[in-house]
Amino acid sequence: MNKKYLALVLGAVMAMSMGMAAAAEEISTVAPGKLTVGTSPDFAPYEFYHIDEDGNPQLAGFDIALSQRIADDLGLELNIVPIDFDGILMELQSGNIDLGVSGFSPSPERAQTFDFSDLYYMGGQSFVIRAEDAEKYTGYADFAGLPVGAQTGSIQYGLAEENTPDANIIGLAKVTDIVSELITGKLEGAFIETAVAEQYAKNYPEMYIAWEVEYDTEGSAIALKKGNDALLAAVNGIIAEALEDGSMDTYVAEAQELASDEGNVYEGQLNEDGEMATEAE
Repeated sequence: MNKKYLALVLGAVMAMSMGMAAAAEEISTVAPGKLTVGTSPDFAPYEFYHIDEDGNPQLAGFDIALSQRIADDLGLELNIVPIDFDGILMELQSGNIDLGVSGFSPSPERAQTFDFSDLYYMGGQSFVIRAEDAEKYTGYADFAGLPVGAQTGSIQYGLAEENTPDANIIGLAKVTDIVSELITGKLEGAFIETAVAEQYAKNYPEMYIAWEVEYDTEGSAIALKKGNDALLAAVNGIIAEALEDGSMDTYVAEAQELASDEGNVYEGQLNEDGEMATEAE
């Protein structure tokens, strides 16, 4: 490599680094030097706890991996704040977190109050029942007067209201509770995001994906408080790179593998001591 060409390459690299540094300086976060992300760790393979070899729960999932990528690329320390799903957007609106990363669907209703990144994962919505009822239920009309579950504050809850208006719709805070209630017969059906439903179906063969649910906004995006344009632009740039270089595919594959390790997966909030909650708690 001749000296002139080397100088041009080094100059381009320096210019790019200076540009990224300048962009990072424009970004405002709730805590200096940190990227504070709210997530609900009961949504494998998006976000959940995987138990390490020492028995300690570690946050995992492709949302967590993407959040780490964003923080690293921005030169910020990642601060994950576990929050019940229906509280994430409230914390975002209150200015307590920078990003809501929890498989959010950027619906028109949500977009009136929050900004959303470009889609980073294309998914869908599913209606689930017990496997033993695969021939019993063939359509939404079968659930009139019956208990149907969906996560509180979620797109799925709206889909339940739209598709099963005559059912007894039960809102639960965690997907794990929905699956448990379904398997034990307290619910007859439930609306769950497809990737999550597929993961649960692997781990719990008692659960069965009956059919796909029609929905206009297919895919997941990151939620931001309106007005933080510099952070939004940076997040979109990093998402584009992760999709282009194949990193996102790797994050998803690794998350699915960990989420399939049934005996070492915990979904839900840890207690105040940072330990997995027991039934008594």
